[in-house]
Amino acid sequence: MARGMRCLLLGSCLLPGLAVAAGESGARMGEVVVTAPRIEEQLLLQATGKESGEILPLRAATSDAATLLQDQPGVSLYRGGGVSTLPVLHGLADDRVRINLDGREVPSACGNHMNPPLSYIDPSDVDKVDVMGGITPVSAGGDSIAGTITVQSANPRFASGSGETLTTGKFSAFNRSNGDNWGGNLAATIASDKLSLGVQASTTTARDYKDGHGRRVMSTAFSSDNYAVKIGARGEHQQLTLEVGGQDIPYQDFVNAQMDMVGNTARFVNARHESRFAWGKLDTQLHWQNTEHQMDVRGDKTLGRNMIMPMNTDGTNLGYLIKAEIDLSKRDTVRIGNEFNRFTLDDWWPASSSQSNSACNTGNPATSTCSMAPGTLWNIRDGQRSRLGTFLEWNARWDARWSTLLGGRNDIVWMNTGNVAGYNTNPAAAGMASYAGDAAAFNARDRAKQDVNFDMTALLRFEPDAASAYEGGYARKTRSPNLYERYLWIYSSAMSSRMNSQVGDANGYSGNINLEPEVAHTLSLTGAWHDPGRKNWEIKATPYFTRVQDFIDADRCSAANTTNSTACNAANANKTSGLVNLQYANHDAQLYGLDLSGRATLGSLTNIGSFGLSGKAGYVHGENLDSHDALYHLMPFNTTLTLEHTREAWKNSLEFQFVTPKERVSSTRDELKTGGYGLVNYRTGYQWSQVRLDAGVDNLLDQFYNAPLGGVYWVGDATGATPVPGMGRSFYLGLTVAF
Repeated sequence: MARGMRCLLLGSCLLPGLAVAAGESGARMGEVVVTAPRIEEQLLLQATGKESGEILPLRAATSDAATLLQDQPGVSLYRGGGVSTLPVLHGLADDRVRINLDGREVPSACGNHMNPPLSYIDPSDVDKVDVMGGITPVSAGGDSIAGTITVQSANPRFASGSGETLTTGKFSAFNRSNGDNWGGNLAATIASDKLSLGVQASTTTARDYKDGHGRRVMSTAFSSDNYAVKIGARGEHQQLTLEVGGQDIPYQDFVNAQMDMVGNTARFVNARHESRFAWGKLDTQLHWQNTEHQMDVRGDKTLGRNMIMPMNTDGTNLGYLIKAEIDLSKRDTVRIGNEFNRFTLDDWWPASSSQSNSACNTGNPATSTCSMAPGTLWNIRDGQRSRLGTFLEWNARWDARWSTLLGGRNDIVWMNTGNVAGYNTNPAAAGMASYAGDAAAFNARDRAKQDVNFDMTALLRFEPDAASAYEGGYARKTRSPNLYERYLWIYSSAMSSRMNSQVGDANGYSGNINLEPEVAHTLSLTGAWHDPGRKNWEIKATPYFTRVQDFIDADRCSAANTTNSTACNAANANKTSGLVNLQYANHDAQLYGLDLSGRATLGSLTNIGSFGLSGKAGYVHGENLDSHDALYHLMPFNTTLTLEHTREAWKNSLEFQFVTPKERVSSTRDELKTGGYGLVNYRTGYQWSQVRLDAGVDNLLDQFYNAPLGGVYWVGDATGATPVPGMGRSFYLGLTVAF
């Protein structure tokens, strides 16, 4: 047996004298000099991200972790609730993006995707974010086609030497004028050189914000609390981290959905063990999370009606990851790993108390004609989605100029769900109360599905000199449908199908058991040019092209889907404006675009400080190749320029955002057009030894605009004819004290 494999199996062959650096830097373990190149350093020019120091000034400006990504090339944002924005990579969003929170996977447990992964972490707890769009290493995850976003909280901190004790703490508070958004964060650590105990808690609350005309934008209020305890233990060559935490959201209104969140309670456990050996390192992880989620119609959406419509979800995710990085030689590094994730989901809607038993034929489901009573509607019952993934990746640095990355991955996905039922089981019920036929047809089908998916990545990097680098390659990425895309079963009731709308358009959606996995073929090229010292200027350009086989788009549902339907009829099929009813369907699609980014040092003036300029620009075009319709929710051409000033511990930035009109829209979904606009934002911050002060103003000129990816302002105009207004001018102030 080869020595490297024997070491891997027996856990032996530690490097003699291998030292782990201790100190207050928060490193998991000390940096070890290895001869083989690290994959993330040698490849993936298109990868971007933020370190703790870059994130710190932004925490006072936002309570939504997804907005920390908004100035990254290739990233745009779907609007949701106040802490539930969805990131978009190169025009692909939601489950098409792999998002890891400290290595754990967090599927959304909601028919409207109100609790996406990034909603479970407060910006004050984010220490680092990495964005890899398009061509992504297979080791960075499967079951996605857009790329990977990795979010990390701070690592456990340890004392610098034996017998010493480290005690640290941090308190922060902020207020934002628009929406009276306020909150704070508290974190503390006590540690020896071997053991560490850290606690963290944050809270934020906001009322409805106002647009650039000073009008209240309804259903934008929210409140969120997050907390965690993190325990670390380390030896000379290994470290164990155990984190236990949770979230409580008592309410979060959704401006572009027909429902609001009235409760989201999550609990999680995340355990990770890292160890170093002579041959490389081994990383193992086990995670679990349970989410109890409730939706209903809050005040803004009742519009004077006595409407109660509870919708409950219970989702549990359990998984593990085993990953090894093996240094085969000075030239070659191999990564090999295996992971498993199992997600179970129940989604049920109790009978509405706003519909009396007398109106529902004394509460007998067999004779009921009510649309929201007398029984419980099961939207997803005993839903199960399991995924087993295995990958192998080889990184080689052939000489000082050439390096390659090759990887392959296999993911097997198993899905199933139980029998469902409507509010009533009366076959004669019509209109909004039509459930019996849809439920019977669904329950009679074989619902078990298995997908065998294959991914591969091939990258080549060339660095001809100290001032330039080029990287190009191909990736094949695959994603299986989520539980809602496959198993939503309601067609006949337009009211109930519109309670499942994942993308903020307020349309109704029905599932499709026969959906095939999406297979994306991506070609990308990145060129980077900079001064030899990487201090004065840098320019980066990334054109990309993606062809997606069996892209999960949507078609207008038709009478062929069901009988006794008032939702899937000829009028729905031919409608050219307003809300429509849709069914998920596979189509071929393509997307192409360009990311540009750059920075430059402008110089300095005595006693005034130094100046710099940075910016990004992005364009994406997407098309359904079968219908030639535009893909939904694509950001129009946009650019951001930022003028920066630094004088010792004082930093300022003046940001200019420009977005062109959104003219090309999805006619299938009756997507709304939006006008172009420009915004100006100002930020300033000063850092003392233990105190930091941040202040600024967003939308300095109080510009009125409609967000291109904001969706439909359903609560303001239930016809679906009005886009969501953006936020008007907002001043903010944040104070952080370390102790």
